[in-house]
Amino acid sequence: MLSVVVLISGSGSNLRALLDAAANPLYPARILAVGSDNPAAGIEHAELHGVPTFVVEPGRFATREAWADALLANIKHFEPDLVVLAGFMKILPPNFVQALSPNLINTHPSLLPEFKGAHAVRDALAAGATRTGVTIHVVDEGVDTGPHLAQAEVQIHPGETEAALHERIKVVERELLVDVVKQFAEAKAQQPA
Repeated sequence: MLSVVVLISGSGSNLRALLDAAANPLYPARILAVGSDNPAAGIEHAELHGVPTFVVEPGRFATREAWADALLANIKHFEPDLVVLAGFMKILPPNFVQALSPNLINTHPSLLPEFKGAHAVRDALAAGATRTGVTIHVVDEGVDTGPHLAQAEVQIHPGETEAALHERIKVVERELLVDVVKQFAEAKAQQPA
């Protein structure tokens, strides 16, 4: 059974999809804990599933590195096999990434390497793209530059708003994330003990 800690910053729709999947006894992963960088609305999903939560706010620390160290200590307490950034909107310093990668993955709302960064959906629309999508990737020390684990394409409708496109992307993103975590679990199960 793959053990997972999920980090969020917002409403937690990807987290909810993982929690719902993990509630099925046939799904090969379990969510050990959910962390956030703020008192995010998505924390409620974890609480409803009886999953422990923690919040480590950057503003309470003198440096980004000190914040990341505290975040890492919270994660390591649960000893997860995998850490999933599911809408976690902070760039993590190298020491944090090095401590967890390649077992640190992120969801991104574009077909990387296109439209990196925090405004991928807006950037795709501004560029006049006719398609975008979702990438699940290993987190490395760059911004959205790690190896791709899975991608799914989403067509952009003429005149579509950023909000409407983002909602359609999220539907695909949730399904892809649940599948990638399952693949991690299956790969772990095949490793010799």
